[in-house]
Amino acid sequence: MSEQTQPPSMAVEFWRGVRAELPLLIGVAPFGMIYGVLALAAGIPPAAAQAMSAIVFAGSAQFITTQLYASTPLLLTALTIFVVNLRHILYSASVAPYLQKLRPAWKFLLAYLLTDEAYAVTIVAYQKESVPHKNSHGFFLGAGVALWASWQASTAVGVFLGANLPQNWSLDFTLALTFIAIVVPTLKDRGLVATAAIASLIAVLSAALPYKLGLLLAAFLGILGGYWLGEEK
Repeated sequence: MSEQTQPPSMAVEFWRGVRAELPLLIGVAPFGMIYGVLALAAGIPPAAAQAMSAIVFAGSAQFITTQLYASTPLLLTALTIFVVNLRHILYSASVAPYLQKLRPAWKFLLAYLLTDEAYAVTIVAYQKESVPHKNSHGFFLGAGVALWASWQASTAVGVFLGANLPQNWSLDFTLALTFIAIVVPTLKDRGLVATAAIASLIAVLSAALPYKLGLLLAAFLGILGGYWLGEEK
């Protein structure tokens, strides 16, 4: 961008981010509804289930909580969530160069809005800019707010439906189907395919371990195996 060119306004960047995020919301909406239903099925009160979407705002962490809520010690639940969400460290490091001049308040807000879907559209937009301009963070804000609003609304619908579904309708299988739908399209190189394959195999073989420790073992060995096989020539 030349010095004579006026950068897009904050409002323009915000709505650009919203528009970029809209196609991904088609998949987010049912994901949020499923979380709401499963949260109630796990015994989480409706108000707490909705509050978790607003405060935590992390689909994977919320799904893990619904699965471990009644059967796993709090420390192991927290550790599992920590391992699953380590990817956010990489997301943060990736967008940091584009946000380094922002005030701390902006950084805290955008960190809260950082999710898989918001990151995906934001980093693509940022990488197209030779130099980030002063309103670039408006795009991130728009993408994050669009996703946040969709997640809150879809969670509310799931909580409402969950309270009215027959108790003999088991929806646990939807969690696995949802994650499969998210993961499969990302398997685009040898390392990622190896990670998914190893983690899946270990998760099945270690399913009998107490406190869902098989999930941690599968994640750890999947990452190690995927890295090793991906580095091999």
